[in-house]
Amino acid sequence: MDVVLVHGAGGTPTTWDGVAPLLRAAGHQVHLVTNPMHSLAGDVANTAAALDACAGPVLLVGHSYGGAVITNVGRDERVAGLVYVAAFAPAAGESVQAIVERYPPAEVSKHMRRGPNGEWASEHTPEYWAEIGWDLTDAQRAVFDAGSRPSADAIFNQPTGEPAWRGKPTWYLVAAGDRTLRPRIQRDMAARAGAITSEVDGSHFTPLVRPRQVADLVERSAASLTGARR
Repeated sequence: MDVVLVHGAGGTPTTWDGVAPLLRAAGHQVHLVTNPMHSLAGDVANTAAALDACAGPVLLVGHSYGGAVITNVGRDERVAGLVYVAAFAPAAGESVQAIVERYPPAEVSKHMRRGPNGEWASEHTPEYWAEIGWDLTDAQRAVFDAGSRPSADAIFNQPTGEPAWRGKPTWYLVAAGDRTLRPRIQRDMAARAGAITSEVDGSHFTPLVRPRQVADLVERSAASLTGARR
């Protein structure tokens, strides 16, 4: 099956460094998207363009803000299902910012800094890693730091369209120790989307620290869509 992997805010395809090889080894065609993060609409268009390289039905997988992207791209008829990994799953007319504002601020908020043009980036101090990404190795932290980019405010404040999860099979993996996107928010969004939900321990960096569990969920989802036996 064609699997399109979509990173979150501030991220790059290195988010999937541990997951992609496992999916390829299982026989899936894996496509990695690099979104510019200038606007939600722009990232949706960029990710939708990646579907043109897919030969068959597509399973979209989004991490963090990437969930807002796949929620919109998933309306495409080529998309068979969606997998959210500690990700946003907004409803129609809802933005990422509107979701988080309904809950107490997550611990990551004290590490966020705003740039001169309103863009956002997290400040990766030793305190940040100790509190937010404690379960990453030093090597993983270095890779993340090297590729990290600011995210325009528009990716958080532009509203979503009709959510694809309303009409397509959906799975959700909750990061139970997440201090970036509160687990309660994740569980609430998963329930609203009617997603088949599972949980893993660990931080928001789920694809990097739990690659086997993420890949297993994607494989189960793909098998459910295709009728193939794992």
